[in-house]
Amino acid sequence: MPPTSRTTRAKQPASTGTRGSGSAAARPPRGARERALQVVERLKSEYPLAHTELEHSDPFQLLVATILSAQTTDERVNMVTPVLFARFPDARSMAQAPLPEVEEIIKSTGFFRAKSRAIVEMAQDLVERFGGQVPPRMEDLVTLRGVGRKTANVVLGVAFGIPGFPVDTHVARLTKRLGLTKATDPVKIEAEVTSLVPKEEWTGLSLRLILHGRRVCLARSPRCDRCVLNDICPSAFTFGKATTTKGSGRGRQKQATKAKPTATRRAQ
Repeated sequence: MPPTSRTTRAKQPASTGTRGSGSAAARPPRGARERALQVVERLKSEYPLAHTELEHSDPFQLLVATILSAQTTDERVNMVTPVLFARFPDARSMAQAPLPEVEEIIKSTGFFRAKSRAIVEMAQDLVERFGGQVPPRMEDLVTLRGVGRKTANVVLGVAFGIPGFPVDTHVARLTKRLGLTKATDPVKIEAEVTSLVPKEEWTGLSLRLILHGRRVCLARSPRCDRCVLNDICPSAFTFGKATTTKGSGRGRQKQATKAKPTATRRAQ
């Protein structure tokens, strides 16, 4: 979805749905806690360097890039941000940027008019209320134009080293397939999954799930035969025939032609 309006964003609560906010997570699926800890360790081994693929040099540039990444790929964002940041490298310059110029630069990312307004008005908020600096607090970040919990968690975790669990489409898909949660709402997914693993693992787990979702656990044709989680994943080999590509997965090989109970049934 494109960024929401300033009016809508201002009405949202500063912090909801996570352990620190006072909202209790729902009861996790059976075996979720043990499975989550194994997922953390195996993905650490598979992707030792957890990172975002959005190119940036400081918290402001990461914030802009994350806003631009809505409904497009990181690769596409990385194509436009070098030009954008060469022209408007910080909050003060972006706050004064002419919208038509910004729109032309970021046009290929989609929803470019809404995104242009979002990043320019977000920069104006930073200048007016935070001295042009990105604040390292969730309750401040979510008051900025175009910034929700996912974006705020990315910035907190990657730019400031403050644990956060960004939930994008990959994280939502994988946490459900792995039987870590039954929730579909990103805020509930965040609350439930963060209740299963140590706080210091939140950011790394999210980033690794994103990498795994892009490279192995694809939306339509997951490569279960090369997945390091296939022996603990309730959804493994339930999507028809798995690819025949040889991989380095540690999980045991399973018969791709045999249907297994669905992830939801196994996780209950």
